[in-house]
Amino acid sequence: MTWILLLLQSAACLQTGNSAGSNRVNGFGVNQPANLSGGHGGSIEIPFSFYFPWELAEDPQMRILWRWKHFHGEFIYNSTPPFIHKHFKNRLILNWTQLQTSGVLGILDLKKEDQITYFCKIILKTREGMKSWQSIAGTQLIISSAISTTMQSPSILTSAVTTAGLEDTEGQRNPSLVNLGATVRVVLATAVLITPVCVLMIFLWGKQRPADSR
Repeated sequence: MTWILLLLQSAACLQTGNSAGSNRVNGFGVNQPANLSGGHGGSIEIPFSFYFPWELAEDPQMRILWRWKHFHGEFIYNSTPPFIHKHFKNRLILNWTQLQTSGVLGILDLKKEDQITYFCKIILKTREGMKSWQSIAGTQLIISSAISTTMQSPSILTSAVTTAGLEDTEGQRNPSLVNLGATVRVVLATAVLITPVCVLMIFLWGKQRPADSR
């Protein structure tokens, strides 16, 4: 009976050090939301936190890693050394710093293929050696179709209208301006013709007045 109890105790110890563990009974784990949803082309943040019972080493060398698809799936992110899966190039941002026990993984420009489960894994150095463990359930991400409307910017529309107006009036004269110019030319021509006649009439009228007065 004593032998059986010793075996059970050994098995419990092994389970406590298992990298796949995530159980508060064992004193270590990772917390993640079970489900999250985001719109196609948008962005989303997956919050996480972790806890452990061990005393950290002087240099804990904490690392945050993320897997996708399933518990033993490919790694898509590694904080140290820096690594991002080619599918997520320029689309993953980890908001976390050393010694923090919580953070956020941001995914930008969401694609339909991103609709999968994501698992956070922790690796750190304790006074008892290196320890690692991972979320068991992970976070199921759901991508919804984003409603997009195509329309021009008001500034672009205004610019187009202004340009069109300039182009419409550049090749032809305004009819009102043409009529005004013609009227001015007629008035000037009439003035030129009438002025000498008026001067001559005044001159003749001036010469006739003395004769009439006698």
